[in-house]
Amino acid sequence: MTKRHQKKNLSPKGAEIYVNNFQEEKNMKKRVLATALAAAMAGSMLAGFTTQAEDLGDPVTLTVTLTAVSTDTHAQAMQEFKKTVEELSGGNITVEVYTDAQLFSQEEEVAAVVMGDADMTLTSASWLTTGSPWVSMFTAGYLFNSYDHMTATLNGEVGEEVFQKISEEQGLLPLGAWYLGSREISLSEDKAVKTPEDLNGVNLRMPNSEAWLFLGEALGANPTPMSFSELYLALQTGAVDGQDNPLGSVESAKFYEVQKSITLTHHLVDSVWPAINTEKWNSLTDAQKDIILKGVEAGRDYCDTTNLQKEEELVAFFEEQGLSIYEADIPAFQEHVLNYYLDNEISADWDMEMYDKVAAIGADLGGAVAEAESETEAMTE
Repeated sequence: MTKRHQKKNLSPKGAEIYVNNFQEEKNMKKRVLATALAAAMAGSMLAGFTTQAEDLGDPVTLTVTLTAVSTDTHAQAMQEFKKTVEELSGGNITVEVYTDAQLFSQEEEVAAVVMGDADMTLTSASWLTTGSPWVSMFTAGYLFNSYDHMTATLNGEVGEEVFQKISEEQGLLPLGAWYLGSREISLSEDKAVKTPEDLNGVNLRMPNSEAWLFLGEALGANPTPMSFSELYLALQTGAVDGQDNPLGSVESAKFYEVQKSITLTHHLVDSVWPAINTEKWNSLTDAQKDIILKGVEAGRDYCDTTNLQKEEELVAFFEEQGLSIYEADIPAFQEHVLNYYLDNEISADWDMEMYDKVAAIGADLGGAVAEAESETEAMTE
């Protein structure tokens, strides 16, 4: 039996520029359809696109290292990337994808790409803060209000600015952002997490980086560092009390088999960034770069569409598996988490001009959504 709490109308708390905009269910189907149509159009372009391999330059092999299990949506999206790149290049570019931490652990992936031991990986802001402390801004809970806010930011002009700066500082160039899902909290006991106070004393597994661990603190938990590959056993044996991940990852890694409840906190609109060694990128011809970017877009279409659809379906799936589903007091979490960041020295490294740009994008999108809903209501009166 569902123990889901009634969702409240959300109002801004803490940082005024971040108005929570999680009530997007009305527009979800439209977004999914639009993304699916974009993917279909990309597919038709593939069919009509021919390139002579000899015109591209010397043959290239890209080695991709992933921690994700092969059934994860973003791992499958990387297979879409591989398929697109190899087809468009006529075999000039070969992509070798290694999942399940076959080559490197989650903690080693970025360094492996930077050092040239692998060419590409899927990373995120939380793994890039050591070399670029200002990137911790993009690890903050509730920075993004919605999927639309995240993708408009990171796959737009702000994202280009962010990724180029990371490349210059670290030798690794993110090429875009794929939607991983909104991160939620799941526990091995049947417990609602309404406010941050409900996480007091909870040993919450977090990925082993300073930025991830800080997020765990900001949520009110006792963050416990652990690699993703070790998490299922840790949940099963009680080494940790819970974890945070998008619902798709909870399903693909089968964490629901050893857990009893999920609280929808929506605390991080999460994304993974397909990233390439900067020297490798610079060694490619413009034609090869163009094909790789088309591959990134094909992967994004697959990843975003699939994860948006999954989020609609997985709550019901988890309920069928016997888990209790709760909804958090989002304004309470939002105020606590953002203030925790802004009151801590971690935010001293933030680029506040960029922070304002991100906020402005969210505000513009929020206004557009409100206007569209108003027009729809007027048409139905």
